[in-house]
Amino acid sequence: MHGFKKTLPFISGASIGFSLLLIFLGFGISKTIMNYPTFFMIIEILGSLFIFYIGQKIICSKAEVEISNNIAAANFMDGFLLQWLNPKAWIACLSGISLFSSQVSYHPLILFILIYFITCYICLMLWGISGHKLAKILTNSRQLKILNNLMGGSLIILSIYMLIKLFWS
Repeated sequence: MHGFKKTLPFISGASIGFSLLLIFLGFGISKTIMNYPTFFMIIEILGSLFIFYIGQKIICSKAEVEISNNIAAANFMDGFLLQWLNPKAWIACLSGISLFSSQVSYHPLILFILIYFITCYICLMLWGISGHKLAKILTNSRQLKILNNLMGGSLIILSIYMLIKLFWS
């Protein structure tokens, strides 16, 4: 357990990484991707299946409470790269960009990116605080297994919802 302060570099990296991904997609590649709806649909399907897979892995994981100070705290670069390698981040970026990009002006997209950066930073700070508090509460394997089932189940339900929405809306 590293504490909240040691999560701040990770939080900064994740927030900046996600915002730069938004900029990259919003001012560059998104126009190309949006011109090929089949490609975007494939990204959504793969992202949904990946979310399902992660949910299943969380549910099936061993729930062992182990406190180790030998594990290095996640750093700025870990948070930054995680966003660029995360299919959920790409789907979120492309979905947001499709709503806020305009042929007439970049102002809505710039405002969206700015608001998203602030919101992302605040939410990740709350996530860091919650993780720090949860680590103190989750003191046995049974409690951790319940949390894993809730979190993994939520991801599975989300992925099924995404697929249903994709194919039946």
